[in-house]
Amino acid sequence: MMQMNHGNGRRMRRTLIAGGVTAALALSLGGCATASNDAPAAVDGGGLGTADKPVEITMIANDGYAKQWQENMVPEFNKEFPNIKVNIEGVPYGDQLSKTLLEMTAPEPRYDIVMADDNWIPQIASTGGLLDLKAGAAAWTDEDYDWDDFYPAALAAGEWDGKQYGVPTRSNLLMMFTNKSLYEKAGLEAPTPEITWDEYMEQAPKLVQDTDGDGAVDAWAVGTYFVRDSLTPTIWQTILNSNGGKLLDDDGTVAFDNKKGVEALQTQMDLLQYAPPGASTWQFNEPLEAFRQGRLATMFTWGSVYRGTAVDPTTTTLTPEQVGIQTLPVGSASAGAHRGVWSAAISSKSAHPEASWALVQWLTSKAGEKWQSNTLGVFPARQSTLNSTPEQEWLVPVFAAIKEGFEAVDAGQMWRPRMVESDAVQQILADQTGEAIPGQITAQEAVDTMSADITKLLK
Repeated sequence: MMQMNHGNGRRMRRTLIAGGVTAALALSLGGCATASNDAPAAVDGGGLGTADKPVEITMIANDGYAKQWQENMVPEFNKEFPNIKVNIEGVPYGDQLSKTLLEMTAPEPRYDIVMADDNWIPQIASTGGLLDLKAGAAAWTDEDYDWDDFYPAALAAGEWDGKQYGVPTRSNLLMMFTNKSLYEKAGLEAPTPEITWDEYMEQAPKLVQDTDGDGAVDAWAVGTYFVRDSLTPTIWQTILNSNGGKLLDDDGTVAFDNKKGVEALQTQMDLLQYAPPGASTWQFNEPLEAFRQGRLATMFTWGSVYRGTAVDPTTTTLTPEQVGIQTLPVGSASAGAHRGVWSAAISSKSAHPEASWALVQWLTSKAGEKWQSNTLGVFPARQSTLNSTPEQEWLVPVFAAIKEGFEAVDAGQMWRPRMVESDAVQQILADQTGEAIPGQITAQEAVDTMSADITKLLK
């Protein structure tokens, strides 16, 4: 386990700098604290606590990783910052945004740190409840933090309206997983990142097979999101982007109501015929379980599940030698991927913004990110991390795939809409995609309805 220690001297330097800024602000503001998102909520930052008077901060996070952080990350953080007590409250994904918005608009919100999914930052920031980190936390930021080391596409997930409200703490990308053993049984070479969608769809029927010779099909070509869910459209959105298309133009007008949009959705619809029976109801967990049981040749899902899919024997029947990870098939413009970055943001009303930033900065620093990646298997967002040699051998091909994925994401702007109405737009896409995939409406009808509804929403 990697030890991290920025040193007592650096903490003292931060405290002295913060103290100087505090004095200046006190003179200019007459000692009054502000609650804007351009400056710390508490003029003195709330401090880092002492042995006699520790400070306590609370974070809201997705329950998929909140417990892991509380049990593994917090004790590591407390080795350097023993006087900051951290409570992490895990919340189901479907409830997290609404609960966060409710707290951010409360007079005295409970949460000092909020974790925001990729497309939530604009909506949460629009409440005025988030701290602009580059401005408001500058006095407490280490000189070697190096903002420029983050992949631009990853850091941009926490940016809105020219301000940096969040930093990537759990990067993620939509990736293609492959079961090399099932490809071999089908008489096919394992795919490379150069495989195109046409080539993939040509191979798919051969990957629906009887592997044990009993006359019954027991392995299928693909598993992914198919049911009405906010993340289901990210599959055809990625296909659209890889073909040079996009959801919205820069002025916010619909840009997918064309042949590229219809063909992208149709491709996702066509995948269903090569998936197991009943796959039309699949969300996140079902394809993941089927792949780990060796029933799927490919899976399109979030790359962060790799460790539990290829490495951990308590959760998978597969091994790293059997499992490949790469970008989605290549379209007419590029390979496909889709950004899914969780960013950590700080409440502008927090009584302890300095302690909150101490945790976020520690976790997202060069050393902190390497610790989290090597220890917890979390995807990094820094170029220095992805260009380093990981401690775990299984991470070597994963790092290579992430680098290719970030390059594709950056070039094709492969992410969900960046606007206050992003969640509502994604729900419109989910509703119509959820009807099109099982064949209740055609791809053209779905695209027409999505286009009309989004245009109406954004007027």
